[in-house]
Order: sequence, then C-alpha cells, then structure tokens
Amino acid sequence: MKIGIIKERKNPPDRRVVLSPKECKRLLKKYENLSIKVESSDNRFFTNEDYKIEGIEVVDNVSDCDVLLGVKEVPIEYLIPNKKYFFFSHTIKKQPYNRKLLQAILAKNIELYDHEVIVNEKGQRLVAFGRYAGIVGAYNGFRTYGLKFNLFKLPKAEELHDQLMLIHELQKIKLPAIKVLLTGKGRVGNGAKEMLKGMVMKKVTINEFLTKTFEEPVYVQIDVLDYNSRKDGQLKDQNDFFINPTEYKSNFLRFAKVADLFIAGHFYGDGAPYLFTRDDAKSKEFHIKVVADISCDIDGPVASTIRSSTIADPIYGYNPLTEQEVDFKDKNAIAVMAVDNLPCELPKDASEGFGESFSKNVIPAFFNNDENGVLLRARMTQNGKLTERFSYLQNYVDGK
Repeated sequence: MKIGIIKERKNPPDRRVVLSPKECKRLLKKYENLSIKVESSDNRFFTNEDYKIEGIEVVDNVSDCDVLLGVKEVPIEYLIPNKKYFFFSHTIKKQPYNRKLLQAILAKNIELYDHEVIVNEKGQRLVAFGRYAGIVGAYNGFRTYGLKFNLFKLPKAEELHDQLMLIHELQKIKLPAIKVLLTGKGRVGNGAKEMLKGMVMKKVTINEFLTKTFEEPVYVQIDVLDYNSRKDGQLKDQNDFFINPTEYKSNFLRFAKVADLFIAGHFYGDGAPYLFTRDDAKSKEFHIKVVADISCDIDGPVASTIRSSTIADPIYGYNPLTEQEVDFKDKNAIAVMAVDNLPCELPKDASEGFGESFSKNVIPAFFNNDENGVLLRARMTQNGKLTERFSYLQNYVDGK
C-alpha cells in the first residue's frame, strides 16, 4: 500500500496537508505493509525537512503511489490517470466551476474519494476542518469588531502559530459590554465556542440575552429551533425542522435587536428560512454591527453576506439601506467577515486535527477490506463512471 501526499497546486496555495510528519510516522509504525512518500513542496506549513526528520521520504514525483492525498482540488493538468485520489473536489453540489474537473477525473479513469462525503453509516462526516473554521472565524469576528470601532488591533490569525496563540491575543483585548450571538452547535459552532470560553466570556441564557443589560461582554449560543418556529405554532423537535424546513419561519430578529456581534456558525439546509433578509436588515431595530459569517452562503440566509472575502482582504461593509458594498468603517455599514477558507489561517492545528481523524477513520479501511463501508460510501467515480451513490451528478457531468 503506497500513499503519496501531493503538493497543493491550487491558487492561492493552501498550506494545509492531510497527514502531518508525526502522523505519517505513527501510521508507518502501525502498518508494516504501508509506505508513504511526500511530494516536495515549498508552500505547506510542514516543510520537506520536517518530514525528513521523521524519516518520511520526500520526492519530486509520486506517480508510483497507489493512493494520492490532497486537500484542495487538483488542477486538471496535474491529475495522474488510473490513481485513487482523496481531496475536496467541490463537485457534489454540482458547482459549475468544477464541472471540467469531474469530467477529467472520469476521462482519466481516476477513483475519486471526496473528503466531504467520508461519512459513517448514519451519514455523519468523519473528517472535516469545521472546528478550525469556527476557531479562526470567531477570532476574526473580534478582530473585525476592533477595527470597525477603532478599539484595538489584533494581528491576523495567519501570523500566529496555533489556537493557543489566538486565545492569548483575545485575552489581551478590552471589550465593551457587548452581546455576542453565536449560531450553530456542530463542529463550526463549537469551535467558535472554544474561543469564547478561552476568553472567559460570560455565557448567558436566551432569556437573559434578550431581556437583560450587562456590564460585561456576554454571549449566547443558539440552535435552529431557537431562531425558527413553526408557522402553525406547534412545538416539534429538531428532526421535524430538518424534514419540513418550509413549515418554519425565522424569528431571528428578536436576537438581532439586541446583539452587537453575530458569529454565524450554523449549517444552512435547502428550503430553510433565511435568518434575516435584506428587508430585515433595513429595520431601525436591527442592531447587529459586525457579522463573522463562517458558513458563508452568498446571497443567502445572512443577507449582509453579498460575497465571500479573502484572507488577504477579509472585511467589507454592507449598507443595509442601499444593499451595496461600502467601506466597513462607514457608520451605517455592517462590517462583514466572510472568508470562505478560514482553516487555511491555522494550517498547523487544522492539519494535525484532520490527520488524526483521517488516520482513525479512513486508513484502516485499506487494511480491513473496508469492513465499515467508509470507502464505498465516499467513492464518487470508478472505472470511468460515476458510482451509483453519485449517479445524480450525471446530468451535471453531461453539461445538461
């Protein structure tokens, strides 16, 4: 079994990697029939030397490996035919910009396993960077707040080494008595919550958040049934919301009337109500002045997110009255941080965490005949065709 860790070639370059040097070393100890080669790269967080120190072979060519591991999409011209590839292909939602990539994968007889569809029997994801998106997104939210109101200047997350350093920076700042609203209780939302706990910010109940005034900064973490209610007034469980999202309406505005900073770490499903619309944001009662939109759905459930932003230029302003982009420091603007590749700013922690779950959940499948069906569920293409599970992409591949 020969694994190759490929160089990330998508622009801008991603500094993350599927397996860190120490993770590679652990795997080689555990599986005697395994060999790992690392394609030489000058832009990943872990250097060629870091791998060599752990006894991992660094090469210029990984074409003799069976399985090739990457993070982002592989440019078409670098795809090696007849190989097994793991990377985020961004094709499972029929993304138009990657249609040619999927066509090329099929033409080159590549077996594609997309990290996003590595799931267990219940359909829960087994490997993901969501926690790190939450960690960086929360940090960037406070950085944006400081810049918007000229209160403090935090360094960019990418200039810091790991999560502990981010928390250390947040502990130094002096915040006014603001109310911070956090949506989502999955990987992303809980990653963001780690940062709020690290700052030792006071957590309050929904009722306290909505009705009380505080003399210190506070936060509340809410889930879908806290900001949506059934149109018919019935009280049902979360499962009902996921099955019948169109039966619900948003009651997010009760939070928007009192919150200062909104950290959006929720997952948004098709058919669910928008949290707030452009009309909602026009209301004189709409109080949110900074949005850290980690979920980053463009022109979607968070109306102020009119485009994604970049690590290089992470903040823009949204004027609710004109619905146009403006300077984020403008007094009428909502400052929006909507970077869509946040884990790239924390490449060390993100790579180590991702690698641990990949080693635990995916690597054993190569040695136990895929007894839990992990590879079977994640395999998108085989023998030049889409697998049955992904046959819904056929029209997309055909350009229909």
